[in-house]
Amino acid sequence: MKLLVRVIFYVAGLVILTLGICIAILSNLGAGPWDALNAGLARTAGLTIGSWVIIIGIILMMVNAWLLKAKPDYLALLTVCLIGFMVDFWILRVFSGVYILTIYFQIAALIMGLALIGLGAALYLQAEFPLNPIDHFMMAIKERFGVSLMMAKTIGEAGALLLAIVFHGPVGAGTIVIAVLIGPFIQLFFPYCQQLLKRFSGT
Repeated sequence: MKLLVRVIFYVAGLVILTLGICIAILSNLGAGPWDALNAGLARTAGLTIGSWVIIIGIILMMVNAWLLKAKPDYLALLTVCLIGFMVDFWILRVFSGVYILTIYFQIAALIMGLALIGLGAALYLQAEFPLNPIDHFMMAIKERFGVSLMMAKTIGEAGALLLAIVFHGPVGAGTIVIAVLIGPFIQLFFPYCQQLLKRFSGT
């Protein structure tokens, strides 16, 4: 039963996370730093955004291993492949041809996307299954340098933002908003998701 609950949290978290990513992209106010990087690479080098999610994820697996002085977490390939697949599913299938043009709806979409990303990440982290290498990067920074979860996430987002600019990704005001607020949003939802997991798993 406990394993089933963890699987549900893991899958639901990834679905919500990737939905939030795509809604933020649709806001046209600037994608999140990592998503802007993947979109920029897709634009300049080809392949889909989801494909670059997987490629960047593999690179980060190696960086995380170096930061933690451990072997690469090869099981994280499952998580990054699922995220890459779901990002392409939302963008290429569900939201194909969808455009948000009114500024009020764009702002609402950005806020909704940010909230869903934070909630999705907080949910799937509870399962303690292999992490998305981006979130593992956050945890690796936290453990290696002894900073808070919020600070670790913000550091990672800032680095991705610089690379997104280099590769001409869709960087805008929304990118800065997500880079600054994604850490606090995850930290906001994390304890509630933790209590929810305890409630459903009976621990």
